[in-house]
Amino acid sequence: MTGRRVAFNVEKYLEEQAAAIFERIKRFDNKLYLEFGGKLIFDYHAARVLPNFDPNVKMRLLQQLKDEIDVILCIYAGDIDRKKIRADFGITYDIDMLKLIDDLRLDWGLDITAVVITRYEDQPAALLFKNKLERRKIRVYTHHATRGYPTDVDLIVSKEGYGRNTYIETTRPLVVVAGPGPGSGKLGTCLSQLYHEYERDVGAGYAKFETFPIWSLPLKHPVNVAYEAATADLKDVNVIDPFHLEAYGETAVNYNRDVEAFPLLKRILEKITGGESFYRSPTDMGVNRVGFGIVDEEQVREAAKQEIVRRVLRYRCEYMMGLVEKETVERVELIMNELGMEVEDRRVVRPAREAALRAQHNNKGHDGVYCGTAIELPDGTIITGSNSPLMHAATSAVLNAIKHLAEIPDKIHLISPSIIEAIGDMKRDMRDSKNVSLDLEEALIAVGASTPLNSATKLAIEQLKNLRGCDMHMTHIPTPGDEAGLRTLGVNLTSDACFSTESLYVT
Repeated sequence: MTGRRVAFNVEKYLEEQAAAIFERIKRFDNKLYLEFGGKLIFDYHAARVLPNFDPNVKMRLLQQLKDEIDVILCIYAGDIDRKKIRADFGITYDIDMLKLIDDLRLDWGLDITAVVITRYEDQPAALLFKNKLERRKIRVYTHHATRGYPTDVDLIVSKEGYGRNTYIETTRPLVVVAGPGPGSGKLGTCLSQLYHEYERDVGAGYAKFETFPIWSLPLKHPVNVAYEAATADLKDVNVIDPFHLEAYGETAVNYNRDVEAFPLLKRILEKITGGESFYRSPTDMGVNRVGFGIVDEEQVREAAKQEIVRRVLRYRCEYMMGLVEKETVERVELIMNELGMEVEDRRVVRPAREAALRAQHNNKGHDGVYCGTAIELPDGTIITGSNSPLMHAATSAVLNAIKHLAEIPDKIHLISPSIIEAIGDMKRDMRDSKNVSLDLEEALIAVGASTPLNSATKLAIEQLKNLRGCDMHMTHIPTPGDEAGLRTLGVNLTSDACFSTESLYVT
């Protein structure tokens, strides 16, 4: 909303983070493999729980260091094979990797040193992906599952373990190792490279850059709890780092997988280096300074609580779509309940449901499913919309919102009814579609096409950018066209776990 104080100081964070990374590089033989956890680009979770956080702040950091870094990207062959989806973009992990490479090279000016396909077992889809990249002049390496992992350290750190992987040549002091999501094989790639560096008498080091959980915040701080909610499907649990507490007498927060893996990771590092590791805890391995950028505790707490509610709604929908198990939904609902919250604490939920009820009341005697949508504008105003024979509820809400922002009277149409009718006829004739009302993606195209004929439409289009980051709720899971349109607008969408139609196939 307008008038809010700054909650997160990006510049302070960038300054502290760069200093922490340079300090870590100096600890080693001027060669550091830095595992980047979370999203490298478009970290919308961080932007939601830390208001004013730049979702591309990691890239701004890397741009500051661009003359010092090589970039290695990892992707798990199994994720390629089963076409795993990145939820915030609605694209598969292999397509997300292609997009990431383009973003890094074209938008941020960072070259890709190599792509590693991890745990490769000759999967046909992974081989096609490899061929596609190599024919575009990108170096691709395949790493098989490490022999002996995780129990036989002597085998892991040997020519039959990490030694079976091809060494990736790098030339700069900082090697950033990133991937499209969890389980991409970043850690294994870092350790494999470390093994080969020591075989070449280079005393390289390893560190981890993971934004969440924030080690310097309390265990039950809403920001850290929101991380648990976001990873409920992975069963991550935030814990007090017992190794850090024992070594330094200081409380630090980490998550269970890192804590559980630390003794093994410490043994592997010591086996590779041939000496005692100076890492005494998993928290020691991190270089995360994000907690020191928080300047408005109250705002951050509230934003994190809202993210938890958002995750509950998201997981409920994913359960209905068959993407997660009931256990995941129950887990995240328990997290929400422990904070004394309910989904109606998200301000746009009740207005959306009320819009659906009004539509049902106003159309008594007519069959069909009535959908409602509500969007909260930057000044706190909530605009609603409902479905009709002409347009989807999301379409109605977005058009109402930009008309409100442009101060255009309700009676003025942004899209001529004749154009809507013509599009409906085309959908009926060309696609044999039963649903001829405009979804949001179609409506945005129609609004753009109407600009030469309607001066008000141009004013409204100029307001679309002001919807980015706004909260929105729908009473039904969006159709593909609505979801694509909303993703383009950049709204923070949630929906109730209901389908807008009884049809199993929705276009």
